[in-house]
Amino acid sequence: MTRTPVTARRAAALLGTLLAALLCTLTLGAGTASAHAALVSTDPAEGAVVPAAPRQVRLAFSEGVLLTDASVRVLDPRGERVDEGRPAHDGGKAETAVVALRAGIADGTYTVAWQAVSADSHPVAGAFTFSVGAPSKTTVSVATAATRTDPAVATFYGIGRYAAYAGFVLLVGGCLFAALCHASRAVQRVATAGWVTLFLSTALLLLLRGAYTGGKGLGAVADLSLLTSALSTKPGAALLSRLVLLSAAAVCVAVLFGTAGQDPRALRRRTAVTYGLGAAGAVVAGGLAATWAMAEHASAGLQAWLAMPVDGVHLLAVAAWLGGLAALLAALWAGDAVPRADVRRFSRLAFGAVCVLVATGVYQSWRQVGSWDALAGTAYGRLLLLKTALVAAMVGAALLSRRWTARLTDGRPGQGVGGAARGAKDPVRAPKGDAGRDPVRAAQLARQRAALARAAGRRERDADTARAGLRRAVLAEAAVAVVLLAVTTLLTGTQPGRAEEEQRAATAAAGEQRSGPQKVRIAYDTGGANGRGTADVAVDPAGTGGNAVEVRLTGPDGRPVDVAELSLSFTQQQKGIGPLKTPLERRGTGVWRAAGFQLPMAGDWRLTLTVRTSDIDQTTETGNVKVH
Repeated sequence: MTRTPVTARRAAALLGTLLAALLCTLTLGAGTASAHAALVSTDPAEGAVVPAAPRQVRLAFSEGVLLTDASVRVLDPRGERVDEGRPAHDGGKAETAVVALRAGIADGTYTVAWQAVSADSHPVAGAFTFSVGAPSKTTVSVATAATRTDPAVATFYGIGRYAAYAGFVLLVGGCLFAALCHASRAVQRVATAGWVTLFLSTALLLLLRGAYTGGKGLGAVADLSLLTSALSTKPGAALLSRLVLLSAAAVCVAVLFGTAGQDPRALRRRTAVTYGLGAAGAVVAGGLAATWAMAEHASAGLQAWLAMPVDGVHLLAVAAWLGGLAALLAALWAGDAVPRADVRRFSRLAFGAVCVLVATGVYQSWRQVGSWDALAGTAYGRLLLLKTALVAAMVGAALLSRRWTARLTDGRPGQGVGGAARGAKDPVRAPKGDAGRDPVRAAQLARQRAALARAAGRRERDADTARAGLRRAVLAEAAVAVVLLAVTTLLTGTQPGRAEEEQRAATAAAGEQRSGPQKVRIAYDTGGANGRGTADVAVDPAGTGGNAVEVRLTGPDGRPVDVAELSLSFTQQQKGIGPLKTPLERRGTGVWRAAGFQLPMAGDWRLTLTVRTSDIDQTTETGNVKVH
């Protein structure tokens, strides 16, 4: 038997080690991917103290979310659920979730635990509290109330996503390489491996989908109710559609390589079979690409109507380049007699795919990043920069491959590019006499002849300098492609830079609104002596919950003045809450304060100020303050 060349063993070991390391990185990233839909506001507000039990809890998100029966759970201080009915979108708006509460719930602190699925298929979760009447002790922890994705499920789901991308690239790229460039047994193995990988990974993702979004463990994979629930969502329907399309892809692969097995040149002849196979293959490949475009980043956010087809074309260009590269590497490594014209044809195909890749990638980058600051200041932007560098490295390796391609020759007559010499003298003589009729001996001799032929083919293959150089350059491209595919998979699980920047801006704006006191200036005149003045009322931080209230009184000359009596109250007219009297205490000349004054909810509050300067001189004035 012949031994595998040292170069081949080293290359296989390098690619295997690199792939294992990238899978580890991928699975770690899968468990820590940023949320894609953020909770923008709630009603009741987080930490609010409401005077009466609300009828429902409402949540608003930064983008559309998918809801399940357990998407919103409201727990009383003992940890028992007080919500009833299925959560729904308020008014049909996909960015909201609302759930009804039981009538007559007692005073105390309630915990709202929520979980949902972003429009781009990624799960999000969280928890917050509000109080009815007054805060109370609770047995529920906010840190553990929210349902999180199980780490083991996230790990296997991340592996499945990477394998699905790899399978798609090998399947589509291998078939395209066979149809347009070169068809052989090695190329067929690449396409078949892609089909099997994509089928198995898609089935795995479908089984894990319910547990992945529902925070369940690996044991829940066998739960048919979770599978049914997953199939009713857009991502689940996309995975099921992918399995259906793969059945059609199997037929296309069989016809493609069946025709190529009879005559490889038949694929490039303009016949009805060629046109039919090309049309069917294009439809299936486009449909497979659409199962990603319609369920991930492209389906949510800015210009989704344009982003989805652009994303599908982007995926097809990736498959044509990287999958064709894998097919070429397999053919070269197997010692196929690959004509120089076929290699050059793939070079032109790869160049076109790179042009499409760059054009669609620029659009998607603008759409998902949005600004130069987000490019360097977000995880998505940094991964995108890394992907761009890897593409540039692959283009550099491709240029080197083109140089080696220019040096290729088709060899001597009867010999392909670097292939084994055909018609070479058999060094193992045929058995004579009874040995020729012995099937065991005949089989042994046949294996020896095949081994010697393979060894001779490898020696002649490795002796071809141009072919060896091309093989090394293509191997370098393939190594970078493994990394590129992993980074691409991580990008699909990372919050887009534009969305992250928008959330930061919204948080900063909310912080600015909440920071510092809300101030109201009210002029008063009691009608008596020294009855005119101005009251400056400050509410800090003017948010739900505890606030510090300060009133400063000044006379017409701007100096602090004292009054006989001062009272202040707040009323929320839209909700019918109040008046809530503020317990002011005099802290100095013209200075009155109250600490820890509770405002139960956000909105516009009417401020009522009563000033008395003597036994008979008194006035009441009003103002408005915004509570966030």
